[in-house]
Amino acid sequence: MKNPERYLNADPVIRPAARALYESAKNLPLVCPHGHVDPSWFAREDFHFNNPVELLIQPDHYVLRILHSQGVTYEQMGIPIKGGEPVEEDPRKIWQIFADHFYCLAATPVALWIGDELSDVFGIEEPLTAANAQEIYETIQNQLKSPEFTPRQLYRRFNIAVLSTTDSPVDDLSGHRQIAQSGWGGTILPTFRADTLLHIERPDWRQEVEKMAMLNGTTAGSYRSFIQSIEARRAWFKENGTTATDMAVLNAHSHYINHNSMENLYQKGLKKIITPDESAMFTAGMLMEMARMSSEDGLVMQLHVGCYRNHDRQLFENGGSDLGADFPVPVEFTRPLQALLNQFGNHANFRLILFTLDESTYARELGPLASYYPAVKLGPPWWFNDNLNGIQRYFEQAIDSGGLYNTVGFNDDTRALLSIPARHDLWRRASASWLAGLLVRHIVDEKTAYEMMEALACGLAVKAYRLEDYVTIKRSI
Repeated sequence: MKNPERYLNADPVIRPAARALYESAKNLPLVCPHGHVDPSWFAREDFHFNNPVELLIQPDHYVLRILHSQGVTYEQMGIPIKGGEPVEEDPRKIWQIFADHFYCLAATPVALWIGDELSDVFGIEEPLTAANAQEIYETIQNQLKSPEFTPRQLYRRFNIAVLSTTDSPVDDLSGHRQIAQSGWGGTILPTFRADTLLHIERPDWRQEVEKMAMLNGTTAGSYRSFIQSIEARRAWFKENGTTATDMAVLNAHSHYINHNSMENLYQKGLKKIITPDESAMFTAGMLMEMARMSSEDGLVMQLHVGCYRNHDRQLFENGGSDLGADFPVPVEFTRPLQALLNQFGNHANFRLILFTLDESTYARELGPLASYYPAVKLGPPWWFNDNLNGIQRYFEQAIDSGGLYNTVGFNDDTRALLSIPARHDLWRRASASWLAGLLVRHIVDEKTAYEMMEALACGLAVKAYRLEDYVTIKRSI
């Protein structure tokens, strides 16, 4: 049996308070406003995962990158790479390779999440090793065949109140529409992921723009028609339940660029003659446009900054994106976002949630920005910072200058369905430990501590992502 006080602060004065705070929030619903699970999993009642590899390994780039660091190839994990070695297709062999290297994940958040998944979801208390790999595989495989292990049943079992996916602007949202038409009671919402439209240098940019124009019954010939197409797609997404957009940029530069200049850049993009500097200028101008649209239609604008994506060019070109080859880079927010915030930072209908991999900006820039501009909220620790130590650093650096109620609580940001409750549980335990430290030092009183715990667990996310129509929270005290 796993220790019920795992991950809590070890200080004997703090731990009892942390345990009590955690207990007050552990059964609150999971609010998941930003993630990457596949909506088609929920489109029908009888969907089943085929095997443990498909469920626990292949969708999780946290796992893939650590295995890759140990010399395990993507092909060995069952992921095809163009021109690479033969792909391993036997899930039992893939699972064995994973188990053979599981020790390499020790003390990482990945090991904690997977350990909790095996224990809490499958009732497997024994740690995964090379020796027991096949026995554990068989235990999981047998359970996956049962009626209790469909995504819909797991959604209920995990006490998920709302779950948002991440969807291309040209996605037909068929999975979401099937869910809505099925009459199922779960809430799966799409998110408008605008990356393919912002990054004009992408090889597939023109193709995506033309697809979007075709869906709207227009042409892609001008920048004006391009903007009108985006507005139309956002409206259609909103009709299908969307409350937020999402964008990832290397830096946060925003600039007002006049229509004629944007038209010129747009035409260069269509002709594929745009330079890197011009591409950056187009993205900066598009951030202003996306903020303007959000101020008008009310969709929350999420901005993920400071991730150098697809660093391994050979992997990207031959295997595709989102396989784990991302790295943090230093960034700045105060000056790059000035144009955008001067225009929209005080707008009553605009909300901007900022994420970063550069922790040095928490206290220096993000906390102060969030504590001044009504539109700005600070997202939780992301990617490499989503772990016990990263969460503690976030609380220590961001809250003094920004204030808890200028953050958005937690989102799991995962492609791996079973990791959702494990990630939320770790966040709640880390939050309880931090709050208990404030409580025993009389920085906050007991009532305030419990209110903050509830906010961190789910209340902040509900408010920040405008999910009040989908989630009702019963107060813990």
